Amino acid sequence: MFVVRCQDKPDHQHVRLDNRSDHLAFLNAHLETLVLAGPLLSDDRQTMIGSLLVFNIADRAALDAVLAADPYAKAGLFESVTVTPFKKVLP
Repeated sequence: MFVVRCQDKPDHQHVRLDNRSDHLAFLNAHLETLVLAGPLLSDDRQTMIGSLLVFNIADRAALDAVLAADPYAKAGLFESVTVTPFKKVLP
């Protein structure tokens, strides 16, 4: 498993909103490996500032291929993307 944390570029909320439908369709097409996904929020708990995704996928190369094809990534939304291997313990 891998945890993916994507931080949006400042002042790119319009890019997120313009590509949201395509991004969600993309994620729905990867449900066989996607464990969970959702937006990271600012302190106001309303403004989306990034994404958190967890994938149960074979290896880092396969994950990188999926991430590169994400409409958000293609649109240049992210300032940074951090990938960390993860081991689920609970529940």
